[in-house]
Amino acid sequence: MTPDAPDDAAAPAGPAREIVQRGLYYDELEVGARYLHRPGRTATEADNVLFSSVTMNTQALHLDAAFSETQPFGQRLMNSMWTLATMVGASVSQITQGTLVAQLGLTDVSFPAPLFHGDTLYTETEVLDKRLSASRPRQGIVTLRHTGRNQRGDVVAVATRTALMWCAPETPEETR
Repeated sequence: MTPDAPDDAAAPAGPAREIVQRGLYYDELEVGARYLHRPGRTATEADNVLFSSVTMNTQALHLDAAFSETQPFGQRLMNSMWTLATMVGASVSQITQGTLVAQLGLTDVSFPAPLFHGDTLYTETEVLDKRLSASRPRQGIVTLRHTGRNQRGDVVAVATRTALMWCAPETPEETR
């Protein structure tokens, strides 16, 4: 066999297997498990200005550098709603992509430390609780805690999220 020739022994006999990326079904989530979502997301000035503008949040702490320099943190803060949305978004591909029925609520949202332009947000999600839905067959309710940390490990955001999730399909035809 020459270096440029294909290795027929390694080639699949039939068509290549297709794998669709998805999150985890209710059945695959275990209480106490912690998922570390990577890569992180470095917050930029553009993120802050665009998000604040699109959401009509004119808070000077996000948009006015001169004003923010006179405030306790001495610089503009990232919009906390950007931090929350990015933190939840970071969990989607690993946990809820294609397996979420609906987000039911967010509670206990806090921002214990500021996030600034140039900081990198790293998110982790812990499964706090889960139970089968009493009214929706083949679905379960999962309680998740999202924690966001900056590159120094400081907790910058925490939120508890309740989600309605699909149970794993019983047959291949049920695959969504």
